[in-house]
Amino acid sequence: MFGMDITVLAIAGLVALAAAALAYGVLYSRIETEKKAEGRLRRVSASESDRANVKAARDRVSELSKRRKSVQDSLKELEKKQQEKSANAAPSMKKRLVQANLSISLTQFYVFSVLFGLFAFIVILLAGAGLWVALGVGLIATAGLPRWIIGFLIKRRCKQFLNEFPNALDVMVRSIKSGLPLNDALRLIASDGQEPVKTEFRRVVESQQVGLNVPDACARMIQSVPLPEVNFFSIVIAIQAQAGGNLSEALGNLSKVLRERKKMKAKVGALSMEAKASAAIIGALPFIVSLLVYLTSPDYMMILFTDPRGHIIMGASAVWMSIGIFVMRNMINFDI
Repeated sequence: MFGMDITVLAIAGLVALAAAALAYGVLYSRIETEKKAEGRLRRVSASESDRANVKAARDRVSELSKRRKSVQDSLKELEKKQQEKSANAAPSMKKRLVQANLSISLTQFYVFSVLFGLFAFIVILLAGAGLWVALGVGLIATAGLPRWIIGFLIKRRCKQFLNEFPNALDVMVRSIKSGLPLNDALRLIASDGQEPVKTEFRRVVESQQVGLNVPDACARMIQSVPLPEVNFFSIVIAIQAQAGGNLSEALGNLSKVLRERKKMKAKVGALSMEAKASAAIIGALPFIVSLLVYLTSPDYMMILFTDPRGHIIMGASAVWMSIGIFVMRNMINFDI
């Protein structure tokens, strides 16, 4: 009985194995066909994805090249405009009054200059000097001294602007990163900034209110603040408006560059301080020696003021001193 059960199980196993072999033989070709089809589908999908990736990469390269070309065209256009501006004459006195932030008109400035020159002429004439000396002093007081004062005020204001400008750019960067548009960032500086940056950004906002766009309004800032840093700022705004990009990153880099330029100027000033001190000592030495000689021997020095030959000597000495001071000034001053 037990041997018969084993025989039946063996026959059943052989039948099952034969059926499986028959099924595998019948379905083998279909399975292989399906595997090959799946393989071809995978290769086709992989090739399509590769083509899509290649196309996307080509599109990105093309977009970058177009953007680079746009930036280059913008830079060339801005450089052409700057060259045209630099080819023009020096800024007029009316613009210089604006740059000095003086609220007087051009007529008032000329009237003040004439009155100041007339006052200097009368004082020198009453002091006992000759008519020609008084006329020379009056001419210098009329045409020279007021213009020098305007230039001094412009330089002082530009220095104050340059000290505060990087801080204003940092505020703009934080405002833009927090989600504010560029116009609101400009208004923020115009309302809460420090002088003279506050005044200049207020002029930019007022220019926008009368119809100018942001790049043109920022480009006009250089008319009241003649600094290359302001020109850099207007170029960054113009390029961002034409070619797009990350404005906060660009302004942050500009702020970093301005701070590095400031550090470099301070370093150059410290290195050239010894030469400036030497130039000041050399320039003041003739006057100090003349004063000491006059205090010890007045008659020995007064001949330079009473004799015509002394006048010639003093005039020639003044010319040579002026040339020496001019040469030393150019040797110790550096533009960064």
